[in-house]
Amino acid sequence: MSIRNLDYLFKPRSVALIGASKTPSSVGAVLAHNLFSSGFDGPIMPVNPRHRAIEGVLAYPDVESLPEPADLAVIATPRATVPGVVADLAARGTRGVIIVTAGLNGNGDDDAGGDGGSLRQQVLDAARPHTLRVIGPNCLGIMVPGVGLNASFAHTTPSGGHLAFVAQSGAIVTSVLDWAAARSIGFSHMVSLGDMSDVDFGDMLDYLAQDPGVRGILLYIEAITHARKFMSAARAASRVKPVIVVKAGRSAAGAEAAASHTGALAGMDAVYDAAFRRAGMLRVADLGGLFGAVETLGMGRTPRGDRLAILSNGGGVGVMATDSLVDYGGRLAELGPATIEALDQVLPPTWSHANPVDIIGDAPGERYAKTLEILLKEPEADAVLVLNCPIAVVSGAEAAEAVIRTVGKSKACVLTSWLGEEAPRQARRMFAEHNIPTFFTPERAVRAFMDLVNYRRNQEALMQTPPSVSEEFEPDTGSARELIAKAVAEGREWLTEPEAKQVLSAYGVPVVPTFIAEDPRAAGVIAARQTGPVALKILSEDITHKSDVGGVALDLRTPAAVRDAAEAMLERVRKRTPDAKVEGFTVQPMIDRPDAFELIIGIMVDRLFGPVILFGHGGTAVEIRDDTAIALPPLNLNLARELMSRTRVHGLLKGFRGRPPAALEDIALTLIKVSQLVIDFAEVVELDINPLLADEFGVTALDARIRVKAATGAPGERLAIRPYPRDLEEAIALPDGRRLLLRPVRPEDEPAFVDMFSRMSPEDIRMRFFAPKKELSHALAARLTQIDYDREMALVLAEPGLAGKSELYGGVRIAADPDGEKAEYAITVRSDMAGQGLGPLLMRRIIDYSRRRGIKEIFGEVLRDNKPMLKVCQVFKFTQKTNPDDPSIIEVRLTL
Repeated sequence: MSIRNLDYLFKPRSVALIGASKTPSSVGAVLAHNLFSSGFDGPIMPVNPRHRAIEGVLAYPDVESLPEPADLAVIATPRATVPGVVADLAARGTRGVIIVTAGLNGNGDDDAGGDGGSLRQQVLDAARPHTLRVIGPNCLGIMVPGVGLNASFAHTTPSGGHLAFVAQSGAIVTSVLDWAAARSIGFSHMVSLGDMSDVDFGDMLDYLAQDPGVRGILLYIEAITHARKFMSAARAASRVKPVIVVKAGRSAAGAEAAASHTGALAGMDAVYDAAFRRAGMLRVADLGGLFGAVETLGMGRTPRGDRLAILSNGGGVGVMATDSLVDYGGRLAELGPATIEALDQVLPPTWSHANPVDIIGDAPGERYAKTLEILLKEPEADAVLVLNCPIAVVSGAEAAEAVIRTVGKSKACVLTSWLGEEAPRQARRMFAEHNIPTFFTPERAVRAFMDLVNYRRNQEALMQTPPSVSEEFEPDTGSARELIAKAVAEGREWLTEPEAKQVLSAYGVPVVPTFIAEDPRAAGVIAARQTGPVALKILSEDITHKSDVGGVALDLRTPAAVRDAAEAMLERVRKRTPDAKVEGFTVQPMIDRPDAFELIIGIMVDRLFGPVILFGHGGTAVEIRDDTAIALPPLNLNLARELMSRTRVHGLLKGFRGRPPAALEDIALTLIKVSQLVIDFAEVVELDINPLLADEFGVTALDARIRVKAATGAPGERLAIRPYPRDLEEAIALPDGRRLLLRPVRPEDEPAFVDMFSRMSPEDIRMRFFAPKKELSHALAARLTQIDYDREMALVLAEPGLAGKSELYGGVRIAADPDGEKAEYAITVRSDMAGQGLGPLLMRRIIDYSRRRGIKEIFGEVLRDNKPMLKVCQVFKFTQKTNPDDPSIIEVRLTL
């Protein structure tokens, strides 16, 4: 389930409190007080057999005695009673419960008896047949100020606002609540998910993304439960509003603590980082970062870029801010001549004449105001940071008042930091009252600025159009499958080096020729056939790191040298790994590429997010260099390039000091090919290409290893992001004899989409978009081509060939709700393709696809004068009904 019945939790018409209490300071008493004192406009029904009334309202002895089914029930009873209470509520018609009670995961006290794990399952078993949604157990509760709901035992109630905050930890929720109250920051929702037995982060992202009253979503995550659902929800939410996340458990010890706290498995932190980046979310390091993001987001000020102007009454703090800016990857704004000249008119002659703008220690408020006014007009500055050090001759409050007056109602990104403890209290209070972000230190202010810059970058990457690949490669999956199946059938965990290279070669990755020798003599014979020096390596499925056991010899120039090296290698290896079974040796020509870089490309399988791809600086010192980055597959050219850019070696690959740049495109294509390999074969659980030589002439894999095991599911199912569904490709013959390819849309298709739009008549455009439209914007074209194959599908009719370079003639799409129950459809056909029967063909294919996906209803809106589409709907037996709010629109529906 996803958002089904969540309105019963967050927009209830009535609430029951099971376990309401009069005992002072008890959870049941605090819950009752919060529910009754927050302005909820609906019945609140306390349940406790020992009290006649609670908070002045009649109490009921049990669930069966309630006068009506409650939309929402809050449960704070002993843990052994919880499954029965949930069953009773579900039978009465309640569709949302919040379980405050802890210990249902087996982590609580055992005084109630029974097994904690089974209690949790009993709750789910009672809830699911009735689609009753559960928040918790072990949670603080929820607060929705907009409907007057405080179903929590928090110490205070938040004011209303447009930010939603969701966390697993109740303690984090109350901390944020207390901090926000002091700064007059309000919330639309505050949700403690607890152990997430049912409602999880994916559900909340889907729900909050669709709420127009929510302008930003803040998450505190210890672990997630369903990676693909989370990624789909996060990508969808990030497209429409800011999503900012703190992930606890970055260290191994922290991750272990998080797992034990939530009862969920936490994935490797770097993988979480890659997932958040891929989804377009902003990750901040800690609660300080989250508070900074809350402050800047809540006050509606976001920077245009990473260029910062710094205004200060002290040179030292300006330098500190500059150092922090450089450390976090930002840039000082370069002040133009006009700005310098304007500042000369208002500042003492001794001012810094550069950015940071030091306006001298005795600066009164008026000097702050005039300087800030000039800096806000500087086109090279994306934001301004105003700093103040306390001095005796001028009060900080006066300077703050000048800043507030100058900023006024402007939406410019202005951040402030008034240093000190006692002196700046009044100034900070003034900034909070006027919605201007303020921070205790310059470093914290700069970090908040760069967090928002990185968020903007993630958003731009989310909408970036990937270019078409420079080559169309068709992997030889048959050869690869044969090699992998053979190893699995033989019970082998690792492919041999020659087998691994054959698999890579089948996917178009250049490899060095590799020959197998059974003994030293055979190795010498193979070496005699080569035209130059060779490399000799031990061949054993029990030895994966050959260099560690002396199993590699390089630059051997004669057959005799190869025989001698093989005999010595055999003796060495037997001494160091006596239990290893040695099959022989591999012989391969030495590759003489002195300007080549040694890289590593790898695959590992994360226990939560599935396969991830690694790239970095390789060679035998790969661990010591510690220069790698990871990304989630599938990859396209943009994603591959972005992955490469996050390593230090990427700067070297671009060339330096006369050393030519490496073939970056070939490296990116290799990443894409490896990505496709892991998509196609669920048996591949680990892969290393190390080293991958890369220079101006291309790439070559010198060594490779692949670990396999029997697959337990379909190849693409283990990925956190559903890959391109190649199985939907279909050759289509048109009545005029042309042969086209019906296939799922790709992000690379955006230019072809724009071209197809340009070939549509104004009338056809109106029929499709319900309004005249002169051009297809990048934002809309990206939205139409960059889809989540797990929730949407768009099939296009295209010329065979590379996506982005192939002409498009039409397309059909569906967008399913997060529950996968209903999907809205739309069809587009190029005007010059009318009369070819494309409308019915596309409709048939999308109906067939929807049935296979388990979608129960397809619906759409059609203009009344769009007779061809209404005729298609009639043929396929859609029901047709006039829209009650607009008679020019016909609503069409098909039950599958």
